[in-house]
Amino acid sequence: MKKIQLTTNTGSTQIAIGEDVSNLKDYLDASAQVVIISDKNVLNYHRVKLEEFGFQIIEIETGENVKTLRTVENIYEQFLELGVERSTFIVGVGGGVVCDITGFVASTYLRGLKFGFVPTTLLAQVDASIGGKNGVNLNGYKNLIGTIRQPNFVLCDLELLKTLPKEDLKCGFAEIVKHAVIADANLFSYLESNLEDIICMKRIALEKVIGDAISVKVNIVQKDELEQNERVKLNFGHTIAHALEKVHKLPHGEAVAIGSVYDAKLCVKKGTLKEEDKDRIENLLKKLGLPTQLDYIKKDAIIGAISKDKKKKGTDVKMALLEGIGKSVVKEVPIEEIGEIL
Repeated sequence: MKKIQLTTNTGSTQIAIGEDVSNLKDYLDASAQVVIISDKNVLNYHRVKLEEFGFQIIEIETGENVKTLRTVENIYEQFLELGVERSTFIVGVGGGVVCDITGFVASTYLRGLKFGFVPTTLLAQVDASIGGKNGVNLNGYKNLIGTIRQPNFVLCDLELLKTLPKEDLKCGFAEIVKHAVIADANLFSYLESNLEDIICMKRIALEKVIGDAISVKVNIVQKDELEQNERVKLNFGHTIAHALEKVHKLPHGEAVAIGSVYDAKLCVKKGTLKEEDKDRIENLLKKLGLPTQLDYIKKDAIIGAISKDKKKKGTDVKMALLEGIGKSVVKEVPIEEIGEIL
């Protein structure tokens, strides 16, 4: 098991990679009321295991479409019924949607409750559960309402990943590639050289790439928790990806893969990235089974969605531009230039 500590102005998170969910109580105050928030899919597989803790469980529906204020309000009402107090600890057990919703309701109910995550998807383990961003969507636009507040812990039980469909695993690989591309050339080379072990979920390879990807995010978040500049690097591929999710209804990881290729093409066009490095990024994503393009893109709708991006400033959007694999900088890019790439 590998442990990583993330410390910021809003709190400190203990991240345990390879921890078993059965040890959850070791991370909790024995005297505190604990409420678990999870979704139907997770509970279909793990309800018995979670019920053995004796904690109260709030069940939500699945999918990005439940990441709304309506779901949040419903959880608040259940908190009232359960007698949740400021000493209550909230645990989100699930994928990115569960982590986002759990962190948001815990950060806002009674002006803030302690919370932690047990992410059950690869995507959530390397991205959604790390860094303190907690939020919900508004009218389909991603994460327009939210907070930044760190969880007390993140337990990454690799055994939980065994129940995931291959498509969900691929979505997690897209985020791992993104972390490598923006800040860790060695991780990128490791991914290229150990593809078979990673795709087959060999534990040693999996623990390494998850740990290295999390380390990239932790290092960036500790420098810039509130996303004034440095943290924008973590959005590489995401400006276009979030628009693709809204307009073309793509899964997040697939959208990130396609968005990453478009961002790499933009970097080549602007002269900051070599064509061969763009090709390496595209080829790695393809070998991981991820899409790198769509046959048809609704360009005007995509640009319309980007115009409502959180990082937009006037006619520009703050984006990460690559200066090579493993090296990135933050620049303001005209939305018009993104349209030209599309």
